Amino acid sequence: MRVQTLTLVAAGAALLAPTTLPASPAAFARPQAGPAALREGDVAAADLLAKVHDCAPVSRGRYRTDDGEPASIPVCGTKEAVYWKADMDIDCDGQAGTRCNSRTDPLFSAMTAYQQSDGRYLDAERLPYIVVPAASALWNHRDHRIGGGSVAAVVYRDRVQYAVVGDIGPHDIIGEASYATAKALGIRADPRGGGTDAGVTYIVFKESRVKPIEDHAAAVEKGQRLARLFVGGAGGGAVERPES
Repeated sequence: MRVQTLTLVAAGAALLAPTTLPASPAAFARPQAGPAALREGDVAAADLLAKVHDCAPVSRGRYRTDDGEPASIPVCGTKEAVYWKADMDIDCDGQAGTRCNSRTDPLFSAMTAYQQSDGRYLDAERLPYIVVPAASALWNHRDHRIGGGSVAAVVYRDRVQYAVVGDIGPHDIIGEASYATAKALGIRADPRGGGTDAGVTYIVFKESRVKPIEDHAAAVEKGQRLARLFVGGAGGGAVERPES
């Protein structure tokens, strides 16, 4: 069940200490590469997944994928990026369209956490974006130089979709992306019963803001460049200074 985004709940009581948060072997299993791999750009899904095979936790605890589910998802990190492997719930919030509106989505909100350059909220049907949890004692994305417009590589099976951070969700739940992101990855893009229960990897590059946030072509161009540096082991070279 998808939880309403933009729910900025205060951080809860005692969280796990950031000592040992190993990802389960299944969560970061190595992918099977193949010639038929589908991807947006020239970096294969298998190469990106191999780079995030291991998990060095940067969150102080773990996230739930949905209400009522156990907290089992850590946010992991490197010098260049943060990443997590979770499910994908469908975010249809923002501008109403034929597929994303109050009739098709019982949790529809006409707002997103970030707005386009023209002042309108984002268009989930057209813009590939992901949702990050609200900042809390569990994890604060801003501490890792991530915010609205930060570029992400979303990997599902043998597909890669570049997206931006476009919305904020509950402080204790992770694993959500826009209708357009799901559709591009071959995931059922239905806010009522679509998405997938597991197998989606979200890699967000630090200091990689796209401006304007709705410029998907710019996100793809920057995402491809950062992904190449990331899988090539280019050290700090994948980190870019934010635009003013």
